[in-house]
Amino acid sequence: MVSHNLQFSSLKKRIVQANFSGGHISSDSGLLLLREIDKTLKLSDQLAECFDDPRRQSHVQHDLKSMIQQRLMALAAGYEDLNDHDHFRHDYALQTVLDRDQPLASSPTLHRMEACAQRQSCVKAHQILWQQFVQSFSAPPKQIILDLDASDIPVHGDQPDKFFHGYYDHYCYLPLYVFADRFPLVTYLRPSDKDGAYHCAAILRLLVSFLRQHWSDVQIIFRGDSGFCRQPILRYCERYKVDYIVGIARNKRLERTINNGISLLKQIHQLKRELNQTGQTREYWDFLYRAGSWHRPRKVIAKLEITDKGANPRFLLTTLKGDAKDLYQLDYCACGEMENRIKDQQLDLFGKRTSSKHWWSNQWRLLLSAYVFLLFEHLRLQLDDPVFKRMSVNNLRLKLIKVAAVIIRNTRRVQFYLSEAYPYQDIFRRLVQSLV
Repeated sequence: MVSHNLQFSSLKKRIVQANFSGGHISSDSGLLLLREIDKTLKLSDQLAECFDDPRRQSHVQHDLKSMIQQRLMALAAGYEDLNDHDHFRHDYALQTVLDRDQPLASSPTLHRMEACAQRQSCVKAHQILWQQFVQSFSAPPKQIILDLDASDIPVHGDQPDKFFHGYYDHYCYLPLYVFADRFPLVTYLRPSDKDGAYHCAAILRLLVSFLRQHWSDVQIIFRGDSGFCRQPILRYCERYKVDYIVGIARNKRLERTINNGISLLKQIHQLKRELNQTGQTREYWDFLYRAGSWHRPRKVIAKLEITDKGANPRFLLTTLKGDAKDLYQLDYCACGEMENRIKDQQLDLFGKRTSSKHWWSNQWRLLLSAYVFLLFEHLRLQLDDPVFKRMSVNNLRLKLIKVAAVIIRNTRRVQFYLSEAYPYQDIFRRLVQSLV
């Protein structure tokens, strides 16, 4: 094909032209890094075992492993739609990552694969995540904190089990996420007509049982907001020696309990204002409290805060020992970091793309985003630069995955000619040396 020059405005006295005869160039050469991580962890191999392949194997061109790996790498590179694969399947970088030199699976082929996802496929995929978590420790941990949170996924089409949610003010799903620090353990799709703590007690029971099979003496702490302050969860934790620190919605009885403290803080705040000291007045207390439906008193931590707008008390339930201020600020508030991990999955790794008409296909897509997040976390572990360790997934993608290269293939080798102007060459080299 003849490539005609495209004419641009001149640079001083020089003509600026462009054409499409530069050979095969990819903008995703950094996927080679994730390829090495995937080979080490064998994520694609294990995920392929979650499916029963109904196809006649003698006629199969794209096996399950390569299709799952194709989906993982495309999400990592920023391609959220199955339709994107109709073009991306011809990319030499992606073909090399999949150990192929021919066009990869098309979007209809990938759609048929995802439509085969069933409940058991998603259960096995979660079990693989848990195994990966256990294997990530070189020695038994002393403590594991399980963060639970729910978030919405807007639904705009005719997906199954969609309901209107009054709080979010739209039709949505309400998935449950469980993290241990930065490690994703559960991404559980749920309809939004259920309580935010729906099935949480059962999931917590399964997780605790699994973890204690490997580490019988580990301290497990359940952490969540007031939406997870439910009797079945609290009773399970107390019965099976799982510590908890969880929010509790304020009520008139709790506010009456701390009424004297609030009055005192208001006086202190007024005195500070008279001395022209702006800001807020804050104090932390702990006390025993028993609601009418509880079978026993429980320890409550109260954050008493007075601002110019008035009192704003907050409450926690916990079985942990220690100073009330430290428990609130250091132990409980750290769960807010989990929201950033959910954003990484939903926004940067397209965990909101639940547009399939099959329920379990949508659940499978949530799991894929968790697995891509896991690939990025293992990439992050190889970095000794503190700036990179704090970056979002999208920033890591832009700096380490979106690497331009001219790719030349022959019978002896596949050569990637990376840009001389790439600003992170030293980091890229160190990553290759540590991964290969």
